[in-house]
Amino acid sequence: MYKVAVVGDKDSVLCFKALGVEVFTAVDGLNARKIIDDIAKKDYGVIFVTEEIAKKIPETIDRYKQQVLPAIILIPSNKGSQNIGMDEINKNVEKAVGANILN
Repeated sequence: MYKVAVVGDKDSVLCFKALGVEVFTAVDGLNARKIIDDIAKKDYGVIFVTEEIAKKIPETIDRYKQQVLPAIILIPSNKGSQNIGMDEINKNVEKAVGANILN
């Protein structure tokens, strides 16, 4: 069975602990890249990453898009959504269906 993790700033990810999700606090892009690479080698099927952190490590996020596991899912931080995650969903839907049916 795969585990679920969330990576982001402390204020954004702390609430996930109550749901039983493993929480990893990243202070900057370099730290986030190391955390994601480390936990990707373990039994994690899904890694949620805040949009704020994902913005700092686009090459790492892109690298994991090419792999089946772990799935990297972008979520808003406590500062609100930057629509990065939703933009990715729209691109994937358009690629799969041939048109963006979500707008």
